[in-house]
Amino acid sequence: MSDSHQHDVELIGRIEAVPRILDVVCRTTGMGFAAVARVTDDRWIACQVLDRMAFGLLPGSELRLETTICNEICGTREPVAIDHVAEDPAFRGHHTPAQYGFQSYISVPILLQGGRFFGTLCAIDPRPLRVNTPETLGMFRLFAELIGTHISSEEALRDAQAELTSHRAMAGLREEFIAILGHDLRNPVASIASGVRLLGRSVTDEGGRSILALMQGSVLRMTGLIGNLMDFARARLGEGLSIEASTAQSVRPAVEQAVAELRSVHPNREIHTDLDLDLPVVADHARLSQLLSNLLSNAIAHGAPEGPVRVGGTVRDGQLALWVANAGRPIPPEVRAALFRPFSRGTPGRTGLASQGLGLGLYIAGQIAKAHGGRIEVASDESETRFTLQMPAG
Repeated sequence: MSDSHQHDVELIGRIEAVPRILDVVCRTTGMGFAAVARVTDDRWIACQVLDRMAFGLLPGSELRLETTICNEICGTREPVAIDHVAEDPAFRGHHTPAQYGFQSYISVPILLQGGRFFGTLCAIDPRPLRVNTPETLGMFRLFAELIGTHISSEEALRDAQAELTSHRAMAGLREEFIAILGHDLRNPVASIASGVRLLGRSVTDEGGRSILALMQGSVLRMTGLIGNLMDFARARLGEGLSIEASTAQSVRPAVEQAVAELRSVHPNREIHTDLDLDLPVVADHARLSQLLSNLLSNAIAHGAPEGPVRVGGTVRDGQLALWVANAGRPIPPEVRAALFRPFSRGTPGRTGLASQGLGLGLYIAGQIAKAHGGRIEVASDESETRFTLQMPAG
């Protein structure tokens, strides 16, 4: 296998959603084998597989391209779905089903940014199964789009990392990457979110629902990353973050919304609240909810998993205070000094999660605090790490 094809296999292996997608595909269709395949002009390579029928392929395995239906999809870029090969006039005499012994088949092309063809999301089974339906084809198209979006993001990030040879080059490539994510990914992510909600109506077993819940969490995380990137671009271009102060009202609903969203994404983490926020505050409440969400995400990512995350807030003497605390190893002073810089992602060794995300959450939180005339203070010792927002309530 060439280095480029090995890279494709490894790239798909790094996408956490792919095993879940293949599991949902097999559960919803009843098919015994599903795969993400890299298809080129002369190669068919399995990048990730779920094999419940002993078909015999592993990641990196190859089939002769001319023996596959994916070879035809590479040219037409149109999906193929067959309920029963023996009764299908177009495929009952086709050499591929006869060679590999399947009766039901579905394959949808995976397209990358700019319409480039990567490969297919496909599934087979020796039994006749009903797969040529709008619902099943829609599900496959949705998953193929999700995989293509992940691949495009990985490629953009890989290209950026390879070319970051100077601070000026780094800044230029980050702006390009921000433009790609902000402009090209918002609509696909919205489509994916809508599709996951629709799938939730048809998937009834607990295993499938738990997988959909994980996918919903991934969509929420992708949406947050795109929002942070767009806010970063506005702040760095000198426009600053847009703040729309509301009439005086309690910030409790905004705080509780942020907490509820993080609880739904991390159901196994304890989040305790202690809120005294009934007095009115003049502020951009949506931005405050975003600030708190970023602080909570940081606490969950870097705090001790066995310890609860605590959230508190008060309005006293004309000042709003919101704080988020977590247990875990203290933040070293040299790291603390850079926490609110963009693309700063902590330090390896605290929880092993320092490389997750783009390192923009705390930067955006700090910019929101600044836009409200406030600041975020950090205290960290062996007992806890606490981030506290202090800002005028008027």
